[in-house]
Amino acid sequence: MTAAQQEQAGWADVLAEGRAPRFVLICLGVWLAAADSLVTATIMPAVGASLGGYAWFGWATAGFLLGSVAAGASSRRLAEMFGLRAGVAVTAALYAAGCALSAAAPDMATFLAGRVLQGLGGGWVAGFSSVAVGLLFPDRTLAKVYAAVTAVWGIASLIGPLFGGIFADAGIWRWAFWAFAIQGLAVGLAALWMLPKSDGRGGGAGVPWWQLAVIAGAVAAVGFADAAGHPAGALGLIGLGMALLVLLVRWDARSRVRLLPLASGDLRSPAGAGYATMFLMTVASMGFAIYGPAILQTLHGLSATAAGYVVSAESLAWTVAGLAVTQLSGRWPNRLIVAGVVAAAAGVALSAPAFVLGGIWTVVGAGAVLGGGFGLCWSFMSQKIMVSLPAEERAIGAAAMTTVRLTGAAAGAALAGVAANLVGFDEGLSIASAKAAGLWVALALLPLGLVAVWPARRLAAASPDGPPPL
Repeated sequence: MTAAQQEQAGWADVLAEGRAPRFVLICLGVWLAAADSLVTATIMPAVGASLGGYAWFGWATAGFLLGSVAAGASSRRLAEMFGLRAGVAVTAALYAAGCALSAAAPDMATFLAGRVLQGLGGGWVAGFSSVAVGLLFPDRTLAKVYAAVTAVWGIASLIGPLFGGIFADAGIWRWAFWAFAIQGLAVGLAALWMLPKSDGRGGGAGVPWWQLAVIAGAVAAVGFADAAGHPAGALGLIGLGMALLVLLVRWDARSRVRLLPLASGDLRSPAGAGYATMFLMTVASMGFAIYGPAILQTLHGLSATAAGYVVSAESLAWTVAGLAVTQLSGRWPNRLIVAGVVAAAAGVALSAPAFVLGGIWTVVGAGAVLGGGFGLCWSFMSQKIMVSLPAEERAIGAAAMTTVRLTGAAAGAALAGVAANLVGFDEGLSIASAKAAGLWVALALLPLGLVAVWPARRLAAASPDGPPPL
């Protein structure tokens, strides 16, 4: 896209030609996913104390995200079959049912089952939103649409920790999920009002079920590595999980029903390099949000609300940085793709000493560097991937971005859980276990963040402007 085209793509253009209702729906769908993740991270120490599930901190997030992966990958097909209006209404109701199950859970197993249902329902809503972006918004508006999505995450970062902290500090964490059940029903009703009547149709491609099964198996292999009883066995299971994900990309290109665009397995292409960068960045970032609140409450005596706000510095910085760079064009997008990935890796590295040795403000700083890195590059990576795809692959490419991000988040949550449990977090919260988790979760995930710089440079070099200087 030329600089002139970007300048013409004002916010009025984003909402023009009947796109306003769909734009609002996207923001509502993103809100559910964004607020859910921040609220859950804030209240998980209270959930663990109530249900005895410290060992399952990572799975509370990984289970949600696995459901989201399955939903996101099938959302395009369901949108074709039933239309966005019926799809969002029904799946938002499923999300609400999952919230109700977690709210009423008598034990951790039931709670985790509810999280999977929440992931399915919320993932479908988010997937429908992603499909709508790819199909219904012209290229010149994509950067602003993705920037608006980033803004929704920023709003959630301000409200989410307060929302969850109020319930956790009051000892009524279950009501946080009841409140989200109500919000899910509200989104479903809003879809019936804001979207046109269903234009679903039969025929078309199916759902890539076997690819989704491979993803689930890969994440499960990583998640159960801490049960191996020996570091070598744990590393073997982690390696198996990552190998399955690599093989998945190769196999998917030969499948009749694909999960990813054809170029996804080629790191020389914008799609392949972009998806690889997104996946690695997301894996590396997950430990901060999942274990940060529990570590802060234990080491610094913070309330759930205060700990949630400290960790939300990551999301807030993502929003601020994303909005600050959305108008940049020319060579800037290429430079910021690489700079953002480097900054995100630096944030992961800084979080280890920040949690263990530093004070609260050093944790805020590490989170700001981490989130700011994502904000600098994410919308430009998304735009470059979409523009590089042929028209017939736009829908699958848009849905694949959600699939790649959620798969990375699920794998990162599982890997963070392994690192934390291997150093004693599963035995309960203590000064020693909190310090060990703060150090080793970051160190375990950091290498993946560093590796992400390589495909990021390839993605930047795929532009006519050439690779950016470092």
